[in-house]
Amino acid sequence: MSTTADSRTALRICPLCEATCGLTLTIEGTRVTSARGDRDDVFSQGFICPKGASFGAADGDPDRLRTPLVRKDGELREATWAEAFDAVAAGLRPVVERYGPHAVGAVLGNPNVHTMAGALYPTVLLAGLGTHSLFTASTLDQMPKHVSSGLLYGDANAIPVPDLDRTDHLLLIGANPLESNGSLCTAPDFPGKLKAIKARGGTLTVIDPRRTRTAKLADRHVAIRPGTDAMLLAAMAYVLFEEELTDLGELAELVQGTDELREAVRDFTPEAAAEACDVDADTIRALARELAAAPTAAVYGRIGSCTVPHGTLASWLVDILNILTGNLDRPGGALFPQAATDRTPRPAGPGHGFALGRWHSRVSRHPEAKGELPMAALAEEIDTATAEGEPILALVVIAANPVLSAPDGDRLDKALGSLDFMVSVDPYLNETSRHAHVVLPPPPPSQSPHHDFAFNTLAVRNQVRYTRAAVPLEPGRMAETEILARLVLAATGMHGAEPSAVDDLVIGQTLGKAVKEPHSPAHGRDPRELAAQLTGETGPERRLDMMLRLGPYGDGFGVRPEGLTLEKLLDQPHGIDLGPLQPRLPQPLKTRSGLVELLPQPLADDLPRLRDALRRRPEGLVLVGRRHLRSNNSWMHNIPALTGGTNRCTLHIHPDDADRLGVTNGAPVRVKGAGGEVVAPAEITDAVRRGVVSLPHGWGHDRPGTRTTHAAENPGVNVNQLLDGSLLDPLSGTAVLNGVPIDIAPTGTTP
Repeated sequence: MSTTADSRTALRICPLCEATCGLTLTIEGTRVTSARGDRDDVFSQGFICPKGASFGAADGDPDRLRTPLVRKDGELREATWAEAFDAVAAGLRPVVERYGPHAVGAVLGNPNVHTMAGALYPTVLLAGLGTHSLFTASTLDQMPKHVSSGLLYGDANAIPVPDLDRTDHLLLIGANPLESNGSLCTAPDFPGKLKAIKARGGTLTVIDPRRTRTAKLADRHVAIRPGTDAMLLAAMAYVLFEEELTDLGELAELVQGTDELREAVRDFTPEAAAEACDVDADTIRALARELAAAPTAAVYGRIGSCTVPHGTLASWLVDILNILTGNLDRPGGALFPQAATDRTPRPAGPGHGFALGRWHSRVSRHPEAKGELPMAALAEEIDTATAEGEPILALVVIAANPVLSAPDGDRLDKALGSLDFMVSVDPYLNETSRHAHVVLPPPPPSQSPHHDFAFNTLAVRNQVRYTRAAVPLEPGRMAETEILARLVLAATGMHGAEPSAVDDLVIGQTLGKAVKEPHSPAHGRDPRELAAQLTGETGPERRLDMMLRLGPYGDGFGVRPEGLTLEKLLDQPHGIDLGPLQPRLPQPLKTRSGLVELLPQPLADDLPRLRDALRRRPEGLVLVGRRHLRSNNSWMHNIPALTGGTNRCTLHIHPDDADRLGVTNGAPVRVKGAGGEVVAPAEITDAVRRGVVSLPHGWGHDRPGTRTTHAAENPGVNVNQLLDGSLLDPLSGTAVLNGVPIDIAPTGTTP
């Protein structure tokens, strides 16, 4: 940090997307006036995108709530923090005590993984409540990858990432990192890394129905028919087997089920897949041959291949291709990151495995996945009575806006209005939080510390960074960590206790387990003595110190004096580089066999559905989403600097389709789906293939009772209102958001 007479600078890790770039903030008084990339950051090395550059505008948005709101006589009114938490305790505890824990639902949004508070406290809240009624953004995004990883490796969080810095051949499917900055693959300057692959003679292949900015950079762009990703990948696996191109290398002794897998994909010939995917058989064969021939290669799939009818199968087949070509767990391929706060690595060997469907949703009997129920089922779990128990009567919503992000927001909007009680932790009064009985606003990012617990487990290089709050808490503000700690206490019958009790409880439980684990550096020691060694100014810092000490690079509470501690991390404000990703198998495996299980039964059971899809030919137009570099779901639309330009809510349509349907550029178009209809301006472009239209996600800021002034001036339309929530990937419960049939027509006519 440096200081002048008029201003000072402070370091901060950007929380506005998954790239986690280091920032240098310029601060005047308590206001962030500018942000630039931190050139000395060990991970991002000065890279910054438009969102990071607008950190100050997002941080100082005048529409951010500054005090709690409590509903009185039907209106949300400003209240004290004490009044707010009294209302939370009075609203939640009677529901739990009378109807049981499952009558209280919890909704967690993506911003939770961008904050320390969101990483440290919701799990404690859920454990304290004991509810099965958990809904998160994962079932609108990446749950298929968690499920496929759980089934392959026994751990739903064991997700290999492409080794971008060393690979010779990268195949992207359903991913547009030049707009998203990466997802389930934490990589500052993703665009620069892709260009570097090409500069060193490597190959970039992009499979996407749109000619995205990423696709324009590719050596080969394959404009696949939306929703057929799994068929294409299965056909590539078929070619690898048929032409004897498989080479597992060092993986051969670590996998089981190769022969069964060969049999399972025998119907997915390139010729069979070609018509369904609208990709000719020769191209499919070429994709497989090029992958096999590359010195090193990695296949990486993201949201476009997850939010489709066969999302889990597609996610599984991404890893299958990496395995069959010997590229899993080797430099230049796809490797498992090792975060500094990961648990102490256990010895390799069989584990408990991964199970689906341990419980089911009450109305439609959807199976849980990774402890979660489908977000698309939230409305019916609130508004539909059954003999299977009480509906959800109370809801805890943390950093989520499902009225815009989930299918059929109109139904969910009505359902939220019928709840007995709802508490929302959110900096804005948005389309969802406007229904709350209590709104608890966290402070802006500059007033919060930052460590990336989740994203470091997905990072393309092992490193660790921590930044304390750049600006002191304003008077009347409460730290987000304290807000969530007090929420835990209010929801679990401990209202009035000190928030430090939550951190002390977690520390005691964690150390109590660690001293009993033979592979832990804390084995056999006194947990109270270990707790006394922890440093840090706050409970969250003490928990971070504990996780670092127990982690794979930690000092083990003095066992490895050269190892990590919080104090050592604080001495390195630009972070500590822990080196490139390294092969780690078999240690990450937790399957019952202790091996990579190539064809788990749930996946084998779902393959007939994919075979049936080979014979179906969709008619009419289908809808896909798209990302904007200047937004992150619905977060950024209230920041003037991040709206306008290409960041607009328009309907992309191919010129041939526009001509056939009588659509003119800029004219309003009526779009109708199973869940409703919207009207959006047409943008005629050959960046989408014929038969496909595209609307961006996260818009629709036109509901009454919100306080997002700028977003309301250009509200756009909610693309998810076109969905009725009935289309799900059955294994993961993920909503089908891409490849959805729709009808369109110029306004004044009926679709």
